[in-house]
Amino acid sequence: MALDRYARQRLFGWLARGAAALVVAVMLGVVAVTIYRGGRVFLTDPAIAVTPPGSRYMLEGDGGFLHAVLGSIFIVGPATVVSMVLAVSTAIYLQSDYSSERFADAVNMFLNVLWGTPPIVYGVFVLTVIIAVGAQTSLFFGIVAIAIFQYPIMTRYTDEALRSAPETVKEATYGLGATRFETALMTVRAALPGVVAGIVMGFARGIGDAATVLFTAGRSTNMPGGPFEPATTLPVLIFDQAMSFNAEVRSHAYAAAFVLIVAVLALIFASKLLAGRYARFAPGGRHS
Repeated sequence: MALDRYARQRLFGWLARGAAALVVAVMLGVVAVTIYRGGRVFLTDPAIAVTPPGSRYMLEGDGGFLHAVLGSIFIVGPATVVSMVLAVSTAIYLQSDYSSERFADAVNMFLNVLWGTPPIVYGVFVLTVIIAVGAQTSLFFGIVAIAIFQYPIMTRYTDEALRSAPETVKEATYGLGATRFETALMTVRAALPGVVAGIVMGFARGIGDAATVLFTAGRSTNMPGGPFEPATTLPVLIFDQAMSFNAEVRSHAYAAAFVLIVAVLALIFASKLLAGRYARFAPGGRHS
């Protein structure tokens, strides 16, 4: 017997709530297991994240994984700065003051394709460049690969934030005789919560990526020695250590996963806090 529209509405509501509950349960399960397994390692050896690795680190787990922590910071930090400059500039140019709607739609389509491209493709692309120029995997090429990976994410966030900014901002600035560049600066300020959220989320995606760095920065077990020396990051370290036959080394993988997931969660909360703080700069935003 066919269901009436109210029964279909209730069924859809149950399915939606069930799907949401399943997603939340899986996420909580992943976070709980990682914090439990990795947290136990930190309780027994709290200095593991700030201790350099030993000479036989991957075999015996001697020392800590400070090299991976610093590698993640040295790769993702500069990459985020480069992507932020390029993404904000591109998003500003895609606004109606600088480009046509047809051109902006075409660029956004390509950005959506890049956003959906698997990270490993970026790694293989940069690896092809490395082979073509006769170089070796290094921290520098890891920065390049992560910057390319972050670029479409930050650009789409920033573009949507600028498009959602009130039109009264442009009207007021043009009415006061402002130039296009000055108007763009005021529009960015009005859209600052969304821009900041996009930058922080791009950083979080970059610091959690392994496939891109795996082909471009290498898998070194030494401390980062320079921009053209191999380096490793926390996701790559987790990938390598999780397959080790040594229980001590595998425990370090859980500890590194603990550091990584805490960092990503902290960045997500930071993006929410920063978005709320900078909302007061937007028209109609909160004022402290």
